[in-house]
Amino acid sequence: MKRNSILSLILPALMLSGAEALACTNLIAGPKATTDGSVLMTYAADSHSLYGMLTHTPAADHKPGSVRKVVDWDSGKPLGVIPQVPHTYNVVGNMNEHQVAIGESTWGGHKELEDTTGNSIIDYGSLIQIALERSKTAREAIDVMTDLVEKYGYASSGESFSIADKNEVWVMEMIGKGAEKGAVWIAVRIPDDAISGHANEPRIRKVDLKDKKNVLYSKDLIPFARKRGYFNGKDEDFSFADAFENHTKDTRRGCDARVWSYFRRFQPEADKYFAWCNSDSDEPMPLYIVPERKVSLKEMQESMRDHFEGTPYEMTSDIGAGPNHVPYRWRPMDFEVDGHEYCMERAIATQQTGWSFVSQSRADLPDEVGGVLWFGTDDTNTSVYMPFYCSMTEIPLQLQEGDINNFSFDSNFWMTNWVANQAYNRYDLMIPDIRKVQGALEEGFQSSRPAVEEELIALVEGGDDAGLRKRVNEEGKKVAKEATDAYRDLAVYLLVKYMDGNMKKTDENGNFLYNEYGLPQYPSFPGYDKTYYENIVRTTGDHFKIK
Repeated sequence: MKRNSILSLILPALMLSGAEALACTNLIAGPKATTDGSVLMTYAADSHSLYGMLTHTPAADHKPGSVRKVVDWDSGKPLGVIPQVPHTYNVVGNMNEHQVAIGESTWGGHKELEDTTGNSIIDYGSLIQIALERSKTAREAIDVMTDLVEKYGYASSGESFSIADKNEVWVMEMIGKGAEKGAVWIAVRIPDDAISGHANEPRIRKVDLKDKKNVLYSKDLIPFARKRGYFNGKDEDFSFADAFENHTKDTRRGCDARVWSYFRRFQPEADKYFAWCNSDSDEPMPLYIVPERKVSLKEMQESMRDHFEGTPYEMTSDIGAGPNHVPYRWRPMDFEVDGHEYCMERAIATQQTGWSFVSQSRADLPDEVGGVLWFGTDDTNTSVYMPFYCSMTEIPLQLQEGDINNFSFDSNFWMTNWVANQAYNRYDLMIPDIRKVQGALEEGFQSSRPAVEEELIALVEGGDDAGLRKRVNEEGKKVAKEATDAYRDLAVYLLVKYMDGNMKKTDENGNFLYNEYGLPQYPSFPGYDKTYYENIVRTTGDHFKIK
């Protein structure tokens, strides 16, 4: 997920290259699967070098003959130019002014299908950005994306895209054709009452290819697969995922398991697909399921904080969690002992996330108000999801450009990192303090939306475009400042409270306690859990035994 230095040509969704590309998670819920009828879609941009910031591309009119530069998102390399369209739309992060939102996850696929001509100029990141600039609906975005790669060639490897608007959401999967220009692709509309997701593995298998309303695909999809020897069965048995990717059992656990953990939150019957993730069965997990209960915005945000809680992969209880039950494992994720290979779990929430979002698209509201990008920086588990409307035209100071080598007290990314990195050392002690602040902020942002949106809708209905933009921008600045200031205070509080391995005494409101003479009360010593001490004895025998 390397940051393209040319900000005017990118989204804040920069993806990984090479081995680091397998690092992003998309979760999806259709309008009849959510508590408020909105279309929800998430995305986590996971990278060890990505700075968490929000970008903006303003709506613009373009003169005839204008061209648009295309720059590779991963490297910043100029790829070429394409003709500009007469008008492009306002884009905030991964959402445009018409409530269209797009996310992705990389899976790579057959190496020989990466562009070998050197002439392709549309990488997957530019594909997302250009589609947002030019599309009013998810279906239009699919048309724009597929037309672009057909005309100008596809310069990336295998990708899954989540493409949502206020009425529907699609999953599209695409891969190049090697020495041939363009790409092969398939897109499936997720049923309105279903939830779906993808996490660095292609997920579209056998579908009804005759269902033109809900299934779209390139005209040469199956013939190309046959020609290259990837498929030789009947058309109705064609599986895009199995034709264009060499699946391994470890990718099920590292990739599909993230989607499974989301599914099981809302449909207990999904527990049976653990066998697929754990390589105990070859029955694939479906692309989507119908949840037992509907998904709320808050629950979707919580799903992005998943560490496999309540599952066999739960990360706070095995020996790797240490005495403070930390649900994180530092890289590398694979290791070998006595000739056997082992792995660490890869959960949705991970420390190296640059930024993430939950997009909310609502058909019952004007576009200017209905589209909200709930945006957070750094680790999803400890970040705060801040609401920014798709009609916003100014990025708040706290979310503007920066980099991971230059600390700033004004940066939301750095303040969230400061909080998170303290918790990584003493997780079970600090996470309750973090949840209090995080929860209060997010509850405040969500509970205040009706009043804010009533005001915004009045401006829309009154035709006051200038007033609307001013109010939306003011709201964005207020939200970003509030969240960043609160986390700056939280980071200082954690440092003071847990200084030197101790834990200072506080009252029920978190205030530090003093004795009757005005001096700080003596701190407590949390020490370690019983398992930690037992492991010491198992490992060292009588070395520490008191004689």
